[in-house]
Amino acid sequence: MAAPPLLKTLPLLRLRIRLCLHHHNFLTSAIFPPLRLPFCTSASSGSTWSEENVLSSASELLRVKEPPKFFDRFDDPSYRKWKDKEDEILRDIEPITLLAKDILHSDRYMDGERLAPDEEKTVIERLLAYHPHSVDKIGCGLDSIMVDRHPQFRQSRCLFVVRTDGGWIDFSYQKCIREYIRKKYPSYAERFIREHFKRSSG
Repeated sequence: MAAPPLLKTLPLLRLRIRLCLHHHNFLTSAIFPPLRLPFCTSASSGSTWSEENVLSSASELLRVKEPPKFFDRFDDPSYRKWKDKEDEILRDIEPITLLAKDILHSDRYMDGERLAPDEEKTVIERLLAYHPHSVDKIGCGLDSIMVDRHPQFRQSRCLFVVRTDGGWIDFSYQKCIREYIRKKYPSYAERFIREHFKRSSG
């Protein structure tokens, strides 16, 4: 005696139910449509569901749209413009920054020694001229630039203005560079200074 049609399709029915329950636990209805598979086939139509049909239908549900592209900051024109300007400022101040560091941290100059004429000229024109208080620093007149120990922080060396009356006063080369940037790159200065200069040097 032949088994009833429902009994023949029972294994596939169980598989479909398991797939439905499995996907229901992991997929939300907002992203994926509900799984709609026939739980039995029509005997009159003669159509049957194979395991391959069920798995194919399930895989359709697992197809998701292409994930959104992560936002790349370089896609933002204003960010690209900032990075280009940042590179320009760095190239601009690099020579004088390296010179100042070399003068202060190398052994080319002893404490209290005057700078060589060419380097002194560069320091006056590229640094001291931009110090926010350069007039007060120069005072009665500029005689020379020397290197010596900081009057308070003896482990550090700094640049000094030597005045025509024999007096001398220290000045920060970083303050000079910051003021130069503010004057030449006013729209980008504060951001650049915030990102590239130590807070303690302010």
